[in-house]
Amino acid sequence: MMFTANRCPPETLEKAKAASAILLGAVGGPKWDKIEDLSKRPEKGLLGLRKNLGLFGNLRPAMLYPQLASASSLKPELVAGLDIMIVRELTGGIYFGQPRGIEVRNGERVGFNTYIYSESEIERIGRVAFDMAQKRGKKLCSVDKANVLEVTILWREVMERLAPEYPDVELTHMYVDNAAMQLVRAPKQFDVVVTGNMFGDILSDAAAMLTGSIGMLPSASLNESGQGMYEPCHGSAPDIAGKNVANPLAMMLSVAMMLRYSLNENAMAERIEAAVGSVLDEGCAPRISPQRVCKLSAPTPWAMQCWQPLLSSKSGFKISVKKCV
Repeated sequence: MMFTANRCPPETLEKAKAASAILLGAVGGPKWDKIEDLSKRPEKGLLGLRKNLGLFGNLRPAMLYPQLASASSLKPELVAGLDIMIVRELTGGIYFGQPRGIEVRNGERVGFNTYIYSESEIERIGRVAFDMAQKRGKKLCSVDKANVLEVTILWREVMERLAPEYPDVELTHMYVDNAAMQLVRAPKQFDVVVTGNMFGDILSDAAAMLTGSIGMLPSASLNESGQGMYEPCHGSAPDIAGKNVANPLAMMLSVAMMLRYSLNENAMAERIEAAVGSVLDEGCAPRISPQRVCKLSAPTPWAMQCWQPLLSSKSGFKISVKKCV
C-alpha cells in the first residue's frame, strides 16, 4: 500500500475479497507522521480494507499468560487469570461519519467529525457480542456515554432490546469513563465488553497493558459471512527495527484466531496457542527486562521455536518462513 497513490488499490481489494481470510502486518511509521493529508497515510489503506470488506466486528482478547503476570501494569493478584474479550464495532461511528473536515468559519479554522450509528449497525455488533458472551462467562458489559451523547442513548436502547433474546446472558451498562477506571482498578469483573469504534479503540489498548505486553495480543475483524482480517494489536514499532528483538507472538496468535474463526480449525488453533505457552515456559518472553529477553540471534529462530510443537506433531500443518526485502 505504501508504494501506491491509492492506499487501498483495486487489485489489493480484489485479492482480499477472494480470500477466505486476510493476515495483515502492522502499518504506519514515522516517515508518514507529518503528512497532513490523511488520505495519503498508510492507515487509510487499513480503514479502506475494513470498510470495503464489511469487517464490522472487531474481537480484541486481553488474556494474561501466567508467565507474564509480573510484567502487568497491575499487581499480579489483580490480574491473575485475566481473560477479557472486547467486541468493538469497526466500520461506523466517528471514524467514518460524514461530514468531516477542517474549514474556516468566522475567520478561524474549525475541525469537525460526525458521530453516527444506525440501529442496524448497533444490532449486528450487539448480536456478535451476545453470542460471544453465551460461549464464555455469560456476562456482557455494554460501554457507552448515554448521559451526554444521543448516539449512545440509541446504542443502549438497542442493546436492551436484544437482551431478551439471550436470557442466559447478564447485560450491564457502563459509561466509558467509568469503564476505563474499572479496567485499571478491578479488570477481572469484565468478561465480554461491547462498545463503539472510538471507545473500543481506546479501551482495548488500555486492556492490552494489563496483560504485560501489547506484543502478545492478536485481533480479528469479521464480516457477516465469516470472512476475517487478522492482525496483531501492536504497531509497526520502528524504534526496534533491525535490532532482532521484535516479538512475533501476537502475529502467531492472530493466525490461531484465523484458524478458529474463519477456517473452522479449532484444534489447530489450540496447538498454536499451546506452542506459544510452551515457548514462554522456556523463558522466551517479550522485551520486558534484560533478565527476561529471549537471547536469540534473529527473529526467525524465535518464530520457528514457537512453531516447533506444531512441526513435530502429526497435524499435517506445514510452515515456511520467507524473508521479504
